Amino acid sequence: MMMMIGGCKEMGNWKKKCRELLRPREVLYLLTITILSLLLPLSFLLLATLSGAQYYLQALTYYSSQPFPYLFHLALNINPCILYFLVSIVSVGTLIQGLMGKITLLSELPSKSSRISTAWILLCAFQVCVGLGIEGSIAAGLYDDDDVSSFGAERSLLSRMIFLLGLHETTHVWCRMVVRPVVDDTVFGGARRERWVERVGQAAGLGTLWWWRLREEVETLVVVAQVKSEQLMDVGLGDFVGWWLYYLIVTIGMVRIVKGLMWIFMISLCRTRPTIEVESSQNDDKV
Repeated sequence: MMMMIGGCKEMGNWKKKCRELLRPREVLYLLTITILSLLLPLSFLLLATLSGAQYYLQALTYYSSQPFPYLFHLALNINPCILYFLVSIVSVGTLIQGLMGKITLLSELPSKSSRISTAWILLCAFQVCVGLGIEGSIAAGLYDDDDVSSFGAERSLLSRMIFLLGLHETTHVWCRMVVRPVVDDTVFGGARRERWVERVGQAAGLGTLWWWRLREEVETLVVVAQVKSEQLMDVGLGDFVGWWLYYLIVTIGMVRIVKGLMWIFMISLCRTRPTIEVESSQNDDKV
């Protein structure tokens, strides 16, 4: 009887939670969180596309004679520098959190208003850079020709999965550090506890973007620097930063894997220790 009452209460709680999630305000909140969290992986896709375009503009002389729009030159020459800096801040902060268990980018600011203002600045800067870069790339027709943004180089499945794992961790930190404070303060006027449905939405959005285009083009960040060095071309600072960012995300993924293995080892150790203690006590009783 008590079990039936407990089951009814649990079903009632689940129905209540489902009704709360289906409210228009909650649905809008979830969509906003998911879309804004994709600004970081979109930044990697944009940087890879622009890096490939810069290589072809430098290697093929007939490309430079074409009249590209001014918006594309602005997105190609100025926009990546700012975006590299912004992405580096979030990526380094994620690595610090993975190694030290805490993040100090916004938490050490003196007041809540300063933290919200800083988050607003970072979010707006990402939106402007990603929007400008995408508009310039579309105006130049980069997304119409796959050869401009892809070198045909494919890394191993393990390397791709480690990068995806690191990118997922970085996206989660970006969402928690910048996106959620802004959206929480705008929609609800204060901080809220993170829910599982938000994590599912972020993972689904990142997985869709990864399967659509990111998994094939993000490796351009590494390949461009290697190809330029092999062809004795000038390797710019942006090429080096792109190469460094790629392996920084891979390092974040490896740190997460190591921490997961350590957690599994500690759980298994905690489970085996009581068994050993029980067996030793039984042997002592027999003696």
